[in-house]
Amino acid sequence: MKRGIRKISALLGAAVLALSVSACGLETNAALPYAVGPGSIKPVPALSGVDITVGSKDFTENILLAYMAELALSAAGMDVTDLSDIKGSTNARQALLAGEIDMTWEYTGTGWINYLGNTDPIPDEQQQYEAVRKADLEQNGISWLDYSPVNNTYAFATTADFAQQHNLKTTSDMTNFLKQNPEEAVFCVETEFASRQDGFPGVQKLYDFPATEVKQFGTGAIYASIANNTCRFGEVFTTDGRIAGLNLTVLADDKKFFPQYNVCPTLRQDYLAAHPEVADVLRPVAAEMTNDQMIQLGKKVDIEGQDAGAVARDWMVEKGFVTAG
Repeated sequence: MKRGIRKISALLGAAVLALSVSACGLETNAALPYAVGPGSIKPVPALSGVDITVGSKDFTENILLAYMAELALSAAGMDVTDLSDIKGSTNARQALLAGEIDMTWEYTGTGWINYLGNTDPIPDEQQQYEAVRKADLEQNGISWLDYSPVNNTYAFATTADFAQQHNLKTTSDMTNFLKQNPEEAVFCVETEFASRQDGFPGVQKLYDFPATEVKQFGTGAIYASIANNTCRFGEVFTTDGRIAGLNLTVLADDKKFFPQYNVCPTLRQDYLAAHPEVADVLRPVAAEMTNDQMIQLGKKVDIEGQDAGAVARDWMVEKGFVTAG
């Protein structure tokens, strides 16, 4: 059985929903013209014809993940509405809490710090996941399904050539190198990262590396600044497609300073209780994705200009989860 994915625009004739969407500042999406059939994800009788609206934040990785979930749930027989690319994390979170979307991918560190108000991250990713899962269910009625190996956390990166030349694989390697070569200790970081204790000051204190100069840039400019040697090292997100596109090497945070940001499907508990089979559909998709794969998929979208929906569909077909429609 093949099912397409309904567009939110198809539903906006309903005045109540239209008002609700508008009130949250959400925008309708372009059409997602992909119908898929079952692969390893088979039709689930209990989910046949059940409505589900999938949302996402407005950056490439989260949009890709939303499309993957939509394709998986469609193959399982659900009637899927696409509300990906919601502007701003807060709006995406509020849309889930308000019932305007039923499912979205969220990050453990974001949930723990931004939504639950904690100030101290938990270094171990399993413990971080368990803590946010328990607290968000108890406080907000949000269920976190099994987390993915994808961990979109902070790290330092340098060019692949420079890393290979000096055998730099970890932040400790970088520290040892810079203590011998302080003239190379030129960093590019975001403005906020430069002053936050869970940013540059904290990581520098833990690793004890020198910093001859710290330049502040917008996020997008940092990747290019590393590549063109404006700075030797820069702050990056570990799953960004520009890492592959600009041939950068991410240095492992071997002392685990930065918070863990493993991505998980999240749903309201009442929706999951009514349709528990959704967890079984999404579990293998979350488990299969890795940081390296996400970097390559992000590169296709952000560097090569491919359509995010097509990239997600091709990956789902390649992995055998679905068949092309």
